Amino acid sequence: MANMSSLRAAGGSTRWTRAPGAVIAQIAEGNQADIDRAVAAARMALEDGPWSRFKPSERQAVMLKLADLVEAEFDDIALVDTLEMGRPITMSKLMKSMVVRALRHYAGLATAIHGQTMGNSALVDLTSFTLREPVGVVGAIIPWNGPVFCAAWKCAPALAAGCTVVMKPSEKGSLTPLRFGELCLEAGIPPGVVNVVTGHGAVGAALSDHPDVDKITFTGSCGTGQKIIAASAGTVKRVTMELGGKSPNIIFADADLDLAVPAAGMAIFNNSGQVCSAGSRIFVERAIHDEFVARLVEFGKTLKLGHTLDPATQIGPIVSQGQFDRVCSYLEIGPQEGVHVALGGAALRDGDFGKGFYVAPTIFGGAEDGMRVAREEIFGPVACVLPFDSFDEVIARANDTVFGLAAAVWTQDITRAHRAVKRIKAGTVWVNHYGAMDPAVPFGGYKMSGFGREGGTEHIESYLQTKGVWIRT
Repeated sequence: MANMSSLRAAGGSTRWTRAPGAVIAQIAEGNQADIDRAVAAARMALEDGPWSRFKPSERQAVMLKLADLVEAEFDDIALVDTLEMGRPITMSKLMKSMVVRALRHYAGLATAIHGQTMGNSALVDLTSFTLREPVGVVGAIIPWNGPVFCAAWKCAPALAAGCTVVMKPSEKGSLTPLRFGELCLEAGIPPGVVNVVTGHGAVGAALSDHPDVDKITFTGSCGTGQKIIAASAGTVKRVTMELGGKSPNIIFADADLDLAVPAAGMAIFNNSGQVCSAGSRIFVERAIHDEFVARLVEFGKTLKLGHTLDPATQIGPIVSQGQFDRVCSYLEIGPQEGVHVALGGAALRDGDFGKGFYVAPTIFGGAEDGMRVAREEIFGPVACVLPFDSFDEVIARANDTVFGLAAAVWTQDITRAHRAVKRIKAGTVWVNHYGAMDPAVPFGGYKMSGFGREGGTEHIESYLQTKGVWIRT
């Protein structure tokens, strides 16, 4: 734990953190008692500690200081993220802008929280207005595929709103969230405001149903999200869920393939496909299908797989043995279902690749909508390419999924683009691009991809309560 009175778990338990194929550090293994301590510290800071007396401009100042500290140290932070969860170092360093921008964006919003004065039709002379107040103690459960990014993404709006946080990072990505907690202290955020408790699933479960936690914000798998929702029901917590996806990437015949091909490739191969919004279903209009697949295969062949610390590496390993086994199982399922392997289709086990969990960028051709590889979230570098013939057909097929996190449309016809944007059931739709994010723009899912939005004004709104006030004059 960081930003508490001790860096040791209550029971003294520790565990080793593992890089893909190696052991790199020893950290505390938390339990229910540690969650109780963290929540108590967060509650005290919220109601009785100095944080409860911080003015909006003071919250803004410490958040800006935190952004400066993170920015100054980001090369080291990126290195640790790379070592622990396997994202290539060049890609990890590219997260710097987004993390720092998020902290500064929400620091700006700390002084922009306000209520309203409204007229009313009461029978006596009453003035009515609203107050905006922090929702309270926030439990933030974050994934392993972007540890420091998610730590900032969860904490920044909570801090701007005046909340306190108990953060539970993934056991596969704990080190940079711990360092983030230490930097919060260095920035002048009082002890108890940001608490980090490391551990496995039992720690997240203890946080989810804790009676003194007011809100849970979670990013991760749909299955885990469903358990958290159920656990939160006993105390009717406010909940924000950003879950999985099987996102459609639609390529119309008039698309600029010089842009669409590499973008579609990195939409699924970036971070070895371990991205919730990965464009894993690539729908291609039949007139250009064969050309597109051929060009996508050639692009995939150019990607450099290798050691995560090599600046030239574009594709690193899968995060863990368990996730590696899961991805490899789909490499077997696809051909069994009848797809043909246009590229990749196998784990890499020779030479240095045998020391990690490497899967070659894989393109499945001949896929059909009902196949498991085209319906289930694989969370690996595996794309299904599916031909289509008409606009109405592809929109219906794109929406034929339990998920609705993201989508993309590639066309030079602006009317077609607007029609598609309106009809696609997804929380984010990119046109002639894939993957852009910014703290000013909301991100979140439809259907089983979750609810609530992160980014934009909706994000900070989710950390605020509204109190109606009546005064007889």
